[in-house]
Amino acid sequence: MPPFGCLIGIKLKNMGLLKTAIIGAAIYAGVKYITKKDPVTGKSVVDDLKDKAPEWMEKAKGYGNEFENRATYAKDDLGI
Repeated sequence: MPPFGCLIGIKLKNMGLLKTAIIGAAIYAGVKYITKKDPVTGKSVVDDLKDKAPEWMEKAKGYGNEFENRATYAKDDLGI
Protein backbone atom coordinates (compact mmCIF):
# COMPACT_ATOMS: atom_id res chain seq x y z
CA MET A 1 0.00 0.00 0.00
CA PRO A 2 1.50 3.39 -0.98
CA PRO A 3 1.96 6.04 1.67
CA PHE A 4 -0.96 8.39 2.35
CA GLY A 5 0.90 11.43 0.97
CA CYS A 6 1.37 9.66 -2.35
CA LEU A 7 -2.38 9.09 -2.66
CA ILE A 8 -3.08 12.76 -1.95
CA GLY A 9 -0.50 13.80 -4.55
CA ILE A 10 -2.18 11.69 -7.22
CA LYS A 11 -5.60 13.03 -6.28
CA LEU A 12 -4.38 16.63 -6.41
CA LYS A 13 -2.81 16.07 -9.83
CA ASN A 14 -6.11 14.78 -11.18
CA MET A 15 -7.99 17.68 -9.60
CA GLY A 16 -5.57 20.11 -11.26
CA LEU A 17 -6.25 18.54 -14.63
CA LEU A 18 -9.99 18.63 -14.01
CA LYS A 19 -9.84 22.25 -12.84
CA THR A 20 -7.83 23.22 -15.92
CA ALA A 21 -10.34 21.51 -18.19
CA ILE A 22 -13.27 23.28 -16.50
CA ILE A 23 -11.57 26.67 -16.71
CA GLY A 24 -10.72 26.08 -20.38
CA ALA A 25 -14.31 25.11 -21.15
CA ALA A 26 -15.61 28.22 -19.36
CA ILE A 27 -13.25 30.48 -21.32
CA TYR A 28 -14.26 28.82 -24.58
CA ALA A 29 -17.96 29.28 -23.78
CA GLY A 30 -17.40 32.92 -22.84
CA VAL A 31 -15.54 33.72 -26.05
CA LYS A 32 -18.17 31.91 -28.08
CA TYR A 33 -20.94 33.91 -26.33
CA ILE A 34 -19.39 37.36 -26.81
CA THR A 35 -18.57 36.71 -30.47
CA LYS A 36 -21.95 35.17 -31.37
CA LYS A 37 -24.02 37.38 -33.67
CA ASP A 38 -27.48 38.41 -32.51
CA PRO A 39 -30.10 37.17 -35.01
CA VAL A 40 -32.10 40.41 -34.75
CA THR A 41 -29.36 43.02 -35.04
CA GLY A 42 -26.60 40.93 -36.62
CA LYS A 43 -24.08 42.33 -34.13
CA SER A 44 -22.15 40.60 -31.38
CA VAL A 45 -21.26 41.88 -27.92
CA VAL A 46 -17.75 42.61 -29.22
CA ASP A 47 -19.20 44.69 -32.07
CA ASP A 48 -21.26 46.71 -29.57
CA LEU A 49 -18.17 47.30 -27.42
CA LYS A 50 -16.19 48.45 -30.46
CA ASP A 51 -18.96 50.88 -31.40
CA LYS A 52 -19.22 52.36 -27.90
CA ALA A 53 -15.49 52.52 -27.13
CA PRO A 54 -14.85 56.00 -28.66
CA GLU A 55 -17.77 57.45 -26.68
CA TRP A 56 -16.42 55.93 -23.47
CA MET A 57 -12.95 57.31 -24.21
CA GLU A 58 -14.39 60.82 -24.52
CA LYS A 59 -16.25 60.40 -21.22
CA ALA A 60 -13.07 59.14 -19.56
CA LYS A 61 -11.13 62.16 -20.84
CA GLY A 62 -13.83 64.44 -19.41
CA TYR A 63 -13.60 62.72 -16.03
CA GLY A 64 -9.81 63.04 -16.17
CA ASN A 65 -10.03 66.76 -16.87
CA GLU A 66 -12.57 67.21 -14.08
CA PHE A 67 -10.34 65.32 -11.64
CA GLU A 68 -7.35 67.42 -12.66
CA ASN A 69 -9.32 70.63 -12.04
CA ARG A 70 -10.52 69.42 -8.66
CA ALA A 71 -6.99 68.38 -7.70
CA THR A 72 -5.73 71.85 -8.62
CA TYR A 73 -8.43 73.50 -6.49
CA ALA A 74 -7.66 71.13 -3.60
CA LYS A 75 -3.95 72.01 -3.80
CA ASP A 76 -4.82 75.72 -3.73
CA ASP A 77 -7.14 75.22 -0.75
CA LEU A 78 -4.53 73.23 1.16
CA GLY A 79 -1.69 75.57 0.22
CA ILE A 80 0.42 72.83 -1.33
